[in-house]
Order: sequence, then structure tokens, then C-alpha cells
Amino acid sequence: MERTLIILKPDSVQKRLIGRIISRFERKGLKIIGLKMMKADEALAKNLYSVHEGKPFYGKLIKFITSAPIVVMALEGIKAISIARRLMGKTFGSEAEPGTIRGDFAVSNSFNAVHGSDSPQSVARELPLFFKPEELVEWEPADIKWVYDFSGGTPE
Repeated sequence: MERTLIILKPDSVQKRLIGRIISRFERKGLKIIGLKMMKADEALAKNLYSVHEGKPFYGKLIKFITSAPIVVMALEGIKAISIARRLMGKTFGSEAEPGTIRGDFAVSNSFNAVHGSDSPQSVARELPLFFKPEELVEWEPADIKWVYDFSGGTPE
């Protein structure tokens, strides 16, 4: 099973969209193994977005992500990263398709509702910024055999 990090950004929290956004990941079949609300400080924000350091929008991005509470989730599932990315939609809310999280809840290119890790390498770097290993809960949902096809012996 693959893991991914999802952040509900300050605009999602301020617009009271937490439950509506989380439910989209759950309805798709992704399993929540970590969940918390927090306020990102500047050091955490700079570490998270270090790949963007030096870009014109970097300062604004740091200011935004530290401006209000965020909700962070660790999700698990087969192809969790690519599934989560499709659920989120294109990066800019103005370009995201209706039916995606950003397409339904974001118009701004800056305030785009959610962050999601974009690769296994990003997950390996980002997830430990928000969750200690002991904060990730191993469990098996009762509906797992209805989410994945186990007829071949392994889930697909």
C-alpha cells in the first residue's frame, strides 16, 4: 500500500470545508492513517516548501500556509498518490475541472484548498514533517474487500 500526505490549507479550514474534503478521499476508498489540525510555523512551512525557495511566489506561499490552521492527513491505499492528485485536480483552482476538490472549492491560483504529495520521494520527505511514526495508525477497514479486488490473492 502506498502512502501520501494531504494538507487542507488555511482557505479550506476558514471556509469550513474540512468534512466535505475529507469525505471525498474516504469515499474513493483511501484509508486515513493519520489526521490532525495544527498551525504551521514558519520553519515548518519553509521546510515543506523548500523546493520552491527562490521562486517569485515563495514568500506569499509561506505567509499563506502559516496564516491560519491547517488539517494534515496521512492516507494509504493502492496508488494513493495518483488517486489523491486526481481527486484534487489541477494546481490552480481557476483551471481545475468541476468535480475535483480544487475545481469545486477553489477559484484562486494562490488559495487552492489542498496540498498533496506528488511522488513517493515527496511523501518520504513531507510525511515525517507532520507525523511521527507512532502517530500513524495501522488498521484494516471492514470494507477493504469491497474496495479492492482480492480474487487473485493480492489486492488490485
